[in-house]
Amino acid sequence: MRLWSLDPRYLDSKGIVALWREALLAQKVLAGQTKGYRNHPQLIRFRGTADPPGSIAEYLSVVCDEADRRGYRFDRTKILPDRLGVKINVTEGQVAYEMEHLKKKLKARDPSALEKILSLEIPPVHPLFTVVPGDVEDWEIT
Repeated sequence: MRLWSLDPRYLDSKGIVALWREALLAQKVLAGQTKGYRNHPQLIRFRGTADPPGSIAEYLSVVCDEADRRGYRFDRTKILPDRLGVKINVTEGQVAYEMEHLKKKLKARDPSALEKILSLEIPPVHPLFTVVPGDVEDWEIT
């Protein structure tokens, strides 16, 4: 499971579809609707909010907005309705780590998408996140 801190506009088509599926699974986990994946490290930052299910719903909403912009048909009714508008901190080191990880993925599966991000020194993050100083997050599996 990879819940990217990066803005979803930088993901290729396979990446955004995978993100949608994985974030929907995360929403089920955070809402207590499944027994699997409960201890997945990618969920730690959402659990640290006042409203974990609402936080992942907000995350999903932005992913769905990007899918809409691309002309994809993601089912927005799968997103939980209640949201508090919570922001989550993400470290500069985490953002840099994810950018390098994404570059490796795009090099293998979508070189044209890779070209679009090569010039980004500081990549924009998903609007749910606020970038703060720090190294790669402790929960990240490197």
